[in-house]
Amino acid sequence: MFFNNIHIRMRVVLIVICFLLIAVIFRVFYIQVFKYNKLSSLAESLWSRELPITADRGEIRDRNGKVLATNITTTSLVVIPNQITNKEEVATKLAEILGVSYEEMYRHISKKTSIERVHPEGRQLSYEVAEQINNLGYDGVYLVKESKRYYPYGSVLSHVLGYVGIDNQGLSGIELNYDEYLTGANGAIKYFSDGKGNRLELTEVYEEPQNGINIDLTIDIDLQLAVENELDNVISKYNPEQALIMAMNPKTGEILAMASRPNFNSNNYQTSSIEIINRNLPIWMTYEPGSTFKIITLSASLEEQTINLFNDSYFDGGSITVEGARIKCWKAGGHGAQNYLQVVENSCNLGY
Repeated sequence: MFFNNIHIRMRVVLIVICFLLIAVIFRVFYIQVFKYNKLSSLAESLWSRELPITADRGEIRDRNGKVLATNITTTSLVVIPNQITNKEEVATKLAEILGVSYEEMYRHISKKTSIERVHPEGRQLSYEVAEQINNLGYDGVYLVKESKRYYPYGSVLSHVLGYVGIDNQGLSGIELNYDEYLTGANGAIKYFSDGKGNRLELTEVYEEPQNGINIDLTIDIDLQLAVENELDNVISKYNPEQALIMAMNPKTGEILAMASRPNFNSNNYQTSSIEIINRNLPIWMTYEPGSTFKIITLSASLEEQTINLFNDSYFDGGSITVEGARIKCWKAGGHGAQNYLQVVENSCNLGY
């Protein structure tokens, strides 16, 4: 009886062990087959690092393909804190080159992050500054390619084109309205490091950036330059607070030129006030159409045959009252008796 109980217990233990082994085998199979991609991606993220490469924004061009907004290549500073051994020395040298305080630079290179972008001091560096940093040869200090927006015509079309921020995001004008098309997809140089951040001797992976879509406007830059020149002449001669001009193809509605004063330089918009850079006067400013609308009134009357230019008459006494409002003629005392052809010739407010 005693030995029978032992045999039963051994069988139970053996069955339990077999079930556990089967469960482990199924679990391993499930992880290896069904969860492989997810777990592999998570594991790679622990030892994979990326140095960003900024994509170029799409160009903005006029109706004839002349470039109005393009890109130039600059470099920016990024650091990998775990790869920097002598943080005090590196912080001192970089602070001297960039013209910032030691404390500020030390804060960047001491962060508990895999990659730290030195912003804004290390963004869009000049060639001379980038060369000085490159000559230091410090581990963990990298210079990466960055694209910077450039407007070859400076202040010309500034309100129409708008401008971009330091991260190449559209902030106004065409740059803002078509930002989703102009913005590309950034690339990267992938490298691999261990848990302490030390770089591993593995092949780097280059992910090419995808540039944004180019946009062609109806603007004719040659006509635009002529318009800008005339506006400058107006400002020089009359010194008005504001001036604006727009040229349109009346058959299609296409805008061929548009400009206003005051304006700003899209390459250096930070030096201008918000009131100036955000007010494209031909679009933003409201004003009464005045006598330019009289042609609409005249056309409607002729079309509906409510007046006869030669036979119908009107007496302009200088003013009339309409709905409690007194409307004056532009000529003091009015034009007196007129037929409607003379109303048109005199641009008589009351006759219209």
